[in-house]
Amino acid sequence: MLKSMTGFGRCEMSTQVRKIIVEIKAVNHRYCDLSIKLPKKLNYFEVGIRSVLKEYIVRGKVDVFVTYEDYAQSKQCLKYNEDIATEYYNYLELISKTFCLKNDITAYALSRYPDVFTLGEQTVDEKEIWEQLESVVRKAAQSFVTARVQEGQHLKKDLIGKLNEMLSQVEAIETRTPSIVEEYRKKLAAKVQDLLGDNKLDESILATEITIYADKICVDEETVRLKSHIQHMLDTLETDNSIGRKLDFIAQEMNREANTILSKASDLDVSNIAIDLKTGIEKIREQIQNIE
Repeated sequence: MLKSMTGFGRCEMSTQVRKIIVEIKAVNHRYCDLSIKLPKKLNYFEVGIRSVLKEYIVRGKVDVFVTYEDYAQSKQCLKYNEDIATEYYNYLELISKTFCLKNDITAYALSRYPDVFTLGEQTVDEKEIWEQLESVVRKAAQSFVTARVQEGQHLKKDLIGKLNEMLSQVEAIETRTPSIVEEYRKKLAAKVQDLLGDNKLDESILATEITIYADKICVDEETVRLKSHIQHMLDTLETDNSIGRKLDFIAQEMNREANTILSKASDLDVSNIAIDLKTGIEKIREQIQNIE
């Protein structure tokens, strides 16, 4: 399905232990540019998140926001550092003996010395967190892709309408071109006859001049190629792959043919149609920038 590069997706999961929210939004970009904003304690999972998202996203500037709340009781725990307490006690004993002082140290007093007791983090089950985080990321990504597909269908409908209109314009040029040559023949014949008066008109010279003129303004090759490019784009719109870049290349070729038609045009009607063609192609190229 054709997908827009703009979109938004969101998923939230809450348990008795934690709450995870993942939001994804994107705008146009030539490549896939992922920016992932994580709480510090989840930084470890950035590579995994990036890998998951690349399964769903090919192009676009994508911002991912992850919110994490821990509902569990404090993860901090008290640690007793026996080695440090022993060193404190041994040095106090040494001081007592050296200076003949009474060693009246108590357990409470010893416990208040630095680093005898410290607060540490309990071990976190990273596997469990990742399983939940990955699930939320995937669901947010699926929601994001759904939004892109919906927007893509609107773009597709608009592009098909513009391309069909262009086909009609090209056919109008093809219909008009033979008339231009015939009109030129009549004008040239009348002008030469005025100059020659009663003298006989040399039909071979006239035919040669008309042939040169017809060859000069002939746009048959350009219209055939342009119709082929338009049909190619219509066919490409029906494919399921990432087609944004391909469509852009086709539009460039379409613009090249329209420029040639306009440069060869010697008729006001054809010139106006060619200008409309270029305007339509430019609108198509603008829309294509929104396609993944």
